[in-house]
Amino acid sequence: MIAPAWMHQQITAEQYDSWTAEQCAGIEIVDGMVVVSPSASKRHNRLIKILAVALEAAAGPDWNADFDVDVRLQDVPLTNRRPDVVVYRADTIDIMPARPAHILLVVEVVSPGSETTDRIVKAEQYARAGISYYWRVEQPPAGVPIVHTHVLDPAAGTYRDGEVFTGVVDAVAPFRVMIDLTRL
Repeated sequence: MIAPAWMHQQITAEQYDSWTAEQCAGIEIVDGMVVVSPSASKRHNRLIKILAVALEAAAGPDWNADFDVDVRLQDVPLTNRRPDVVVYRADTIDIMPARPAHILLVVEVVSPGSETTDRIVKAEQYARAGISYYWRVEQPPAGVPIVHTHVLDPAAGTYRDGEVFTGVVDAVAPFRVMIDLTRL
């Protein structure tokens, strides 16, 4: 099968914004180029759903937690990511793609084949964009998930390591603290 021509050309924000939802599904744009994401496993999708529901419950009415959300990290060259879970301001629900200024937390669940991208590349991109919190969830084949939390150091423009939690329910506890800190 040959990929469509639009997948071999640098894409601008204006072009991407004119595409249909079907064209945007399952892809990210990095430095203007289309990156195709393979379909996630049922185990991966289940964990994302559990995290999104738990984070939504912990966040309260001012924040939403969703999956399958476009996050516009930069316009030129276009970089659009789709974190596994995004916690964003509830009053920005209709602003698409989501902008880093509206986002409190992005979560990436590491899958086989995405280790380097999720552990290094995306963390650097999210930090450069100014997203305050980044969680990386490791999902061992047998056992409970391990959540690595990272907090943005705005002066350095990088994340510093936060706490490590095992299990999805336990991992929601630090999020309650984050929400309280954002209201100060």
